[in-house]
Amino acid sequence: MLYSLYIANRQLSQPVRWAADMIEEFYGSPSNPMSATWFGKSVAAGAEIVSRLTRNYGKPAFGLSTTMVDGREVAVNEEIVLRKPFCQLVRFHRDLRGLPPRNDPKVLLVAPMSGHFATLLRGTVEALLHDHEVYITDWTDAREVPLTDGNFDLDDYIDYVIAFLRYIGPGAHAIAVCQPSVPVMGAASLMAAADDPMQPRSITLMGGPIDTRISPTVPNDLAMRNSMMWFRQSMVTSVPWGFPGFLRRVYPGFMQLTSFITMNLDRHINAHMRQFEHLVKGDGDSAEAHRRFYDEYLAVMDLTAEFYLQTVQVVFKEHRLPRGVWVSRGRPVEPAAISRSALMTVEGELDDISGLGQTRAAHGLTPNIPASRHVHYEQKAVGHYGIFNGRRWREQIMPRVRDFIRANA
Repeated sequence: MLYSLYIANRQLSQPVRWAADMIEEFYGSPSNPMSATWFGKSVAAGAEIVSRLTRNYGKPAFGLSTTMVDGREVAVNEEIVLRKPFCQLVRFHRDLRGLPPRNDPKVLLVAPMSGHFATLLRGTVEALLHDHEVYITDWTDAREVPLTDGNFDLDDYIDYVIAFLRYIGPGAHAIAVCQPSVPVMGAASLMAAADDPMQPRSITLMGGPIDTRISPTVPNDLAMRNSMMWFRQSMVTSVPWGFPGFLRRVYPGFMQLTSFITMNLDRHINAHMRQFEHLVKGDGDSAEAHRRFYDEYLAVMDLTAEFYLQTVQVVFKEHRLPRGVWVSRGRPVEPAAISRSALMTVEGELDDISGLGQTRAAHGLTPNIPASRHVHYEQKAVGHYGIFNGRRWREQIMPRVRDFIRANA
C-alpha cells in the first residue's frame, strides 16, 4: 500500500513538473527579453528547482569512457563479465594497446547495497582506473527482479562476493565502501578458513559498520531503539503492479532516501538555496556540479526485505561479527582465520553514518595478520561521502590505498 501511494504521488506531481518545465523554458529563452532581468532569471531558476525535485530519476550511467595511464589518454570499455539475478560484475577494461606492458593490481570494488546505485562510486572508480584493473559490483534494483529468481539476503551477499573474487582470479584485492565492509569481511573469513587460493591479497574497508557499538550514530541508534517487528511493519512493503518484481517484499529506495535527507535536512535546503543563487547569477559551473550530485543522489533502488532485515539484526542489533558469534549458512565467520590478506581501514573524521572507530575495529578481529600488514588511516575534515568521493579522496586517500595495494601485491 505504501509503495502504491508513493507511485501515485509521483504520477500526480507530473503536471507540476510539466508546468515548471514550460515556465523555465519561457523565462529562460534568449528570445524572451525578460530572460536577462533579475525577475526572469529568478522565475526560471525556481522553475528548474521545482522540476528537478518532482522528477523521476532512473539509474545513472557510469560514463567513464577514458582515463589517463602513464600520462596518455586511453579508452575505457564497460563490460559485464558475470551476471547474477541480483548483481552483475562489471569490468572497466582499459585499452592499453601501444603502452609498455603493465601488471596493475586487480581490484574488486564492492559497492554498497543501501539505496543508491553502484554509480554513486563513479568518482571512486575514476580515481582507481589510473593504476588498477577495476571490477565493481553493480547491484540490481530489487523491484526489477521477478519473484521466480528467488530471495537475496546477507548470506547471498557473502556468496556473491566469494563468487566474484573467484571469477577475477588469484591476486585480487577487495575494497568495500561502507555497508559491504561486513559481508566482505565475512567472505574473506570463510575463504581463509577454507584456504581458498582465490582469497583476496588485501582488504580495504572504507567507512564500514564493523562494530556499531563504537561511536554510535543516528542510524545505529535507530536500529537499537526499535524492535525487529517495527522494522518489518514500518520499513518493508511490497512492490506494486507494473514492475517485474511485483509482490516482492522490499525496503524501498525512496524510504532510504528520505532517511538520508532528514538526517541532514538543513544541508539539503541550503544546497538548493545556493543553487537558486547560482542560477540567478549565471554561475554555470556551480549549478552543473549541483545537478550532477543530485542526479546521482536522488536515483535510488530497492533492497530485498530479507537482506535489509538480516543486516539490521546481524550488524546493527546483535553485532555478531565483532562478538564472534556470526554463522552464515552453518559456516562460522571467524576473522581470526585471515592471515594471508593485508588489511587497511579508512575512516572520516566527520562521518555521521559510520562513527569513528567502527571500521578500525576490524584490526582487533584479525590478530593473525602480521602487524606490518595492518594499516589504518583517518581523513580529517571529511564526512561519509568524502571518504570515497571528491578532492580529498583523489588527492589524499586514494594514493594511500594505491600504495597499500601495491605494497601487498
